Amino acid sequence: MATKSTKPSQVLGIDIGGSGIKGAPVDVDQGALLAPRLRIPTPRPADPEAVADVLARLVDHFEWSGPIGCAFPAVIKAGVTATAANIDESWIGFDARRLFESKTGCPVSLSNDADAAGQAEMLFGAGRHHSGTVIMLTLGTGIGSAIFIDDHLVPNTELGHLVVRGKKAEHRASARVRTERQWSWKQWAKRLDEVLNTIAQLFHPDLFILGGGVSKKHHKYLPYLTTEVPVVPAELRNDAGIVGAALACRSEHSPVQERSLLGRAS
Repeated sequence: MATKSTKPSQVLGIDIGGSGIKGAPVDVDQGALLAPRLRIPTPRPADPEAVADVLARLVDHFEWSGPIGCAFPAVIKAGVTATAANIDESWIGFDARRLFESKTGCPVSLSNDADAAGQAEMLFGAGRHHSGTVIMLTLGTGIGSAIFIDDHLVPNTELGHLVVRGKKAEHRASARVRTERQWSWKQWAKRLDEVLNTIAQLFHPDLFILGGGVSKKHHKYLPYLTTEVPVVPAELRNDAGIVGAALACRSEHSPVQERSLLGRAS
Protein backbone atom coordinates (compact mmCIF):
# COMPACT_ATOMS: atom_id res chain seq x y z
CA MET A 1 0.00 0.00 0.00
CA ALA A 2 1.28 3.45 -0.89
CA THR A 3 2.12 5.94 1.81
CA LYS A 4 0.85 9.50 1.97
CA SER A 5 2.81 11.84 -0.26
CA THR A 6 2.73 15.42 -1.40
CA LYS A 7 5.70 15.13 -3.82
CA PRO A 8 4.94 17.06 -7.04
CA SER A 9 6.05 14.08 -9.13
CA GLN A 10 3.43 11.79 -7.56
CA VAL A 11 -0.25 11.83 -8.49
CA LEU A 12 -3.01 9.32 -7.84
CA GLY A 13 -4.25 8.33 -11.29
CA ILE A 14 -7.80 6.97 -11.60
CA ASP A 15 -9.33 5.59 -14.79
CA ILE A 16 -13.14 5.48 -14.71
CA GLY A 17 -14.53 3.03 -17.24
CA GLY A 18 -17.83 1.48 -18.15
CA SER A 19 -17.01 -1.83 -16.46
CA GLY A 20 -14.30 -0.99 -13.94
CA ILE A 21 -12.70 1.88 -12.02
CA LYS A 22 -9.00 1.39 -11.46
CA GLY A 23 -6.30 3.49 -9.89
CA ALA A 24 -2.76 3.65 -8.58
CA PRO A 25 -0.21 6.24 -7.49
CA VAL A 26 1.90 7.34 -10.46
CA ASP A 27 5.38 8.79 -10.80
CA VAL A 28 4.60 11.30 -13.54
CA ASP A 29 8.29 11.88 -14.31
CA GLN A 30 8.76 8.22 -15.19
CA GLY A 31 5.24 7.25 -16.28
CA ALA A 32 5.32 4.35 -13.83
CA LEU A 33 2.88 3.01 -11.26
CA LEU A 34 4.22 3.23 -7.72
CA ALA A 35 2.00 0.46 -6.36
CA PRO A 36 -0.12 -2.36 -7.80
CA ARG A 37 -3.29 -0.91 -9.25
CA LEU A 38 -6.63 -1.56 -7.59
CA ARG A 39 -9.67 -2.25 -9.77
CA ILE A 40 -13.23 -1.95 -8.46
CA PRO A 41 -16.23 -2.84 -10.65
CA THR A 42 -18.13 0.19 -11.88
CA PRO A 43 -21.33 0.43 -9.79
CA ARG A 44 -24.76 -0.05 -11.29
CA PRO A 45 -26.22 2.42 -11.79
CA ALA A 46 -23.04 4.42 -12.36
CA ASP A 47 -24.52 7.66 -11.07
CA PRO A 48 -22.35 10.46 -9.61
CA GLU A 49 -22.71 9.54 -5.93
CA ALA A 50 -21.95 5.87 -6.52
CA VAL A 51 -18.87 6.58 -8.64
CA ALA A 52 -17.61 9.21 -6.17
CA ASP A 53 -17.90 6.63 -3.39
CA VAL A 54 -15.59 4.32 -5.37
CA LEU A 55 -13.06 7.14 -5.72
CA ALA A 56 -13.17 7.63 -1.96
CA ARG A 57 -12.47 3.90 -1.53
CA LEU A 58 -9.42 4.17 -3.77
CA VAL A 59 -8.15 7.17 -1.81
CA ASP A 60 -8.58 5.25 1.45
CA HIS A 61 -6.90 2.15 0.03
CA PHE A 62 -3.79 4.06 -1.00
CA GLU A 63 -3.91 6.34 2.08
CA TRP A 64 -3.70 9.22 -0.37
CA SER A 65 -3.64 12.91 0.49
CA GLY A 66 -2.21 14.55 -2.65
CA PRO A 67 -3.53 15.52 -6.09
CA ILE A 68 -5.75 13.17 -8.08
CA GLY A 69 -6.12 12.89 -11.83
CA CYS A 70 -9.29 11.24 -13.14
CA ALA A 71 -9.83 9.91 -16.64
CA PHE A 72 -13.55 9.87 -17.42
CA PRO A 73 -15.56 8.51 -20.42
CA ALA A 74 -17.07 11.84 -21.44
CA VAL A 75 -16.35 15.20 -22.99
CA ILE A 76 -14.84 17.28 -20.17
CA LYS A 77 -15.19 21.06 -19.94
CA ALA A 78 -13.59 22.73 -16.91
CA GLY A 79 -14.34 19.79 -14.64
CA VAL A 80 -17.90 19.35 -15.92
CA THR A 81 -18.92 16.14 -17.70
CA ALA A 82 -20.68 17.37 -20.84
CA THR A 83 -21.67 13.95 -22.19
CA ALA A 84 -22.25 10.46 -20.80
CA ALA A 85 -20.83 7.77 -23.05
CA ASN A 86 -21.35 4.27 -21.60
CA ILE A 87 -22.20 5.67 -18.17
CA ASP A 88 -25.30 6.99 -16.42
CA GLU A 89 -27.02 9.93 -18.15
CA SER A 90 -27.16 11.86 -14.88
CA TRP A 91 -23.56 12.88 -15.59
CA ILE A 92 -24.56 15.16 -18.48
CA GLY A 93 -23.77 18.75 -17.45
CA PHE A 94 -22.61 17.62 -13.99
CA ASP A 95 -19.82 19.33 -11.99
CA ALA A 96 -17.87 16.14 -11.42
CA ARG A 97 -14.73 17.81 -10.16
CA ARG A 98 -16.59 19.55 -7.32
CA LEU A 99 -18.19 16.28 -6.19
CA PHE A 100 -14.94 14.30 -6.39
CA GLU A 101 -13.04 16.92 -4.40
CA SER A 102 -15.78 16.97 -1.78
CA LYS A 103 -15.76 13.16 -1.45
CA THR A 104 -11.98 12.69 -1.39
CA GLY A 105 -10.77 15.89 0.27
CA CYS A 106 -8.09 16.13 -2.44
CA PRO A 107 -7.56 18.44 -5.43
CA VAL A 108 -8.90 16.71 -8.54
CA SER A 109 -8.46 17.25 -12.26
CA LEU A 110 -10.63 15.58 -14.90
CA SER A 111 -9.83 14.64 -18.48
CA ASN A 112 -11.44 12.59 -21.21
CA ASP A 113 -10.35 8.98 -20.76
CA ALA A 114 -9.02 8.45 -24.29
CA ASP A 115 -7.24 11.82 -24.21
CA ALA A 116 -5.54 10.75 -20.99
CA ALA A 117 -4.48 7.37 -22.38
CA GLY A 118 -3.23 9.04 -25.54
CA GLN A 119 -1.11 11.53 -23.60
CA ALA A 120 0.52 8.66 -21.73
CA GLU A 121 1.29 6.81 -24.96
CA MET A 122 2.65 9.93 -26.66
CA LEU A 123 5.01 10.66 -23.78
CA PHE A 124 6.02 7.21 -22.54
CA GLY A 125 4.61 4.66 -24.98
CA ALA A 126 4.00 3.80 -28.62
CA GLY A 127 3.72 7.39 -29.84
CA ARG A 128 6.82 8.89 -28.25
CA HIS A 129 8.95 8.81 -31.42
CA HIS A 130 6.18 9.82 -33.83
CA SER A 131 5.17 13.21 -35.17
CA GLY A 132 2.53 14.13 -37.72
CA THR A 133 -1.02 12.98 -37.01
CA VAL A 134 -1.34 10.16 -34.47
CA ILE A 135 -4.72 8.74 -33.49
CA MET A 136 -5.19 6.56 -30.45
CA LEU A 137 -8.32 4.45 -30.10
CA THR A 138 -9.23 2.84 -26.78
CA LEU A 139 -11.19 -0.36 -27.35
CA GLY A 140 -13.30 -1.33 -24.38
CA THR A 141 -16.94 -0.88 -23.39
CA GLY A 142 -17.04 1.70 -26.19
CA ILE A 143 -14.41 3.25 -28.46
CA GLY A 144 -12.62 6.35 -27.26
CA SER A 145 -10.33 8.47 -29.38
CA ALA A 146 -7.47 10.92 -29.01
CA ILE A 147 -5.95 12.88 -31.90
CA PHE A 148 -2.46 14.37 -31.76
CA ILE A 149 -1.01 16.68 -34.39
CA ASP A 150 2.74 17.14 -33.95
CA ASP A 151 2.37 16.21 -30.26
CA HIS A 152 -0.52 18.64 -29.68
CA LEU A 153 -3.76 17.09 -28.42
CA VAL A 154 -7.08 17.93 -30.07
CA PRO A 155 -9.25 17.38 -26.96
CA ASN A 156 -12.61 15.69 -26.59
CA THR A 157 -12.89 13.97 -29.96
CA GLU A 158 -15.52 11.21 -30.11
CA LEU A 159 -14.61 9.09 -33.12
CA GLY A 160 -16.36 6.11 -31.56
CA HIS A 161 -19.60 7.86 -32.53
CA LEU A 162 -18.74 7.98 -36.23
CA VAL A 163 -21.33 6.11 -38.26
CA VAL A 164 -19.87 3.16 -40.15
CA ARG A 165 -22.30 1.29 -42.43
CA GLY A 166 -25.31 2.50 -40.48
CA LYS A 167 -24.00 1.96 -36.93
CA LYS A 168 -21.86 3.92 -34.54
CA ALA A 169 -18.29 2.67 -34.69
CA GLU A 170 -18.35 1.61 -31.04
CA HIS A 171 -21.51 -0.42 -31.63
CA ARG A 172 -19.74 -2.21 -34.46
CA ALA A 173 -16.21 -2.80 -33.22
CA SER A 174 -15.76 -2.21 -29.47
CA ALA A 175 -14.22 -4.95 -27.33
CA ARG A 176 -17.57 -5.34 -25.58
CA VAL A 177 -19.34 -6.05 -28.88
CA ARG A 178 -16.76 -8.73 -29.73
CA THR A 179 -17.43 -10.45 -26.43
CA GLU A 180 -21.22 -10.13 -26.64
CA ARG A 181 -21.35 -11.44 -30.22
CA GLN A 182 -18.80 -14.15 -29.44
CA TRP A 183 -16.84 -13.24 -32.56
CA SER A 184 -13.50 -14.79 -33.32
CA TRP A 185 -10.55 -12.40 -33.43
CA LYS A 186 -10.62 -12.61 -37.23
CA GLN A 187 -14.33 -11.75 -37.37
CA TRP A 188 -13.86 -8.82 -35.02
CA ALA A 189 -10.80 -7.59 -36.91
CA LYS A 190 -12.93 -7.25 -40.04
CA ARG A 191 -15.26 -4.80 -38.24
CA LEU A 192 -12.36 -2.96 -36.63
CA ASP A 193 -10.71 -2.68 -40.04
CA GLU A 194 -13.83 -0.94 -41.39
CA VAL A 195 -13.67 1.58 -38.57
CA LEU A 196 -9.96 2.25 -39.06
CA ASN A 197 -10.37 2.71 -42.81
CA THR A 198 -13.27 5.12 -42.30
CA ILE A 199 -11.21 7.22 -39.88
CA ALA A 200 -8.20 7.06 -42.22
CA GLN A 201 -10.27 8.45 -45.09
CA LEU A 202 -11.27 11.43 -42.93
CA PHE A 203 -8.01 12.27 -41.13
CA HIS A 204 -5.18 10.57 -43.09
CA PRO A 205 -3.20 9.79 -39.91
CA ASP A 206 0.42 8.70 -39.85
CA LEU A 207 -0.14 6.17 -37.07
CA PHE A 208 -2.92 4.37 -35.20
CA ILE A 209 -2.35 3.29 -31.60
CA LEU A 210 -4.83 0.74 -30.22
CA GLY A 211 -5.36 0.68 -26.46
CA GLY A 212 -7.65 -0.90 -23.91
CA GLY A 213 -7.54 -4.40 -22.50
CA VAL A 214 -7.34 -5.99 -25.96
CA SER A 215 -3.99 -4.27 -26.60
CA LYS A 216 -2.18 -7.10 -24.80
CA LYS A 217 -3.72 -9.57 -27.28
CA HIS A 218 -2.74 -7.59 -30.36
CA HIS A 219 -1.04 -10.56 -32.00
CA LYS A 220 -4.48 -12.19 -32.36
CA TYR A 221 -6.04 -9.49 -34.56
CA LEU A 222 -3.42 -7.10 -35.96
CA PRO A 223 -2.41 -9.57 -38.72
CA TYR A 224 -5.97 -9.41 -40.12
CA LEU A 225 -6.07 -5.62 -40.51
CA THR A 226 -5.67 -4.24 -44.02
CA THR A 227 -5.54 -0.48 -43.43
CA GLU A 228 -2.51 1.14 -45.05
CA VAL A 229 -1.88 3.27 -41.96
CA PRO A 230 0.61 1.67 -39.54
CA VAL A 231 -1.17 0.19 -36.51
CA VAL A 232 0.57 -0.55 -33.21
CA PRO A 233 -0.66 -1.65 -29.78
CA ALA A 234 -0.45 0.67 -26.79
CA GLU A 235 2.78 -0.04 -24.92
CA LEU A 236 1.34 0.90 -21.54
CA ARG A 237 -1.53 -1.51 -22.20
CA ASN A 238 -4.49 -1.01 -19.88
CA ASP A 239 -2.49 1.21 -17.51
CA ALA A 240 -2.36 4.05 -20.05
CA GLY A 241 -5.50 5.68 -18.67
CA ILE A 242 -4.15 5.70 -15.10
CA VAL A 243 -0.81 7.16 -16.14
CA GLY A 244 -2.43 9.66 -18.50
CA ALA A 245 -4.90 10.83 -15.87
CA ALA A 246 -1.97 11.60 -13.57
CA LEU A 247 -0.10 13.37 -16.37
CA ALA A 248 -3.15 15.49 -17.18
CA CYS A 249 -3.37 16.51 -13.54
CA ARG A 250 0.27 17.64 -13.53
CA SER A 251 -0.22 19.36 -16.90
CA GLU A 252 -3.21 21.31 -15.58
CA HIS A 253 -1.07 22.80 -12.84
CA SER A 254 2.17 23.10 -14.85
CA PRO A 255 1.33 23.22 -18.60
CA VAL A 256 4.68 24.70 -19.62
CA GLN A 257 6.54 21.83 -17.97
CA GLU A 258 4.33 19.26 -19.66
CA ARG A 259 4.81 20.80 -23.11
CA SER A 260 8.55 20.66 -22.53
CA LEU A 261 8.34 16.98 -21.67
CA LEU A 262 6.31 16.24 -24.80
CA GLY A 263 8.88 18.05 -26.88
CA ARG A 264 11.68 15.91 -25.47
CA ALA A 265 9.63 12.75 -26.00
CA SER A 266 9.26 13.45 -29.72
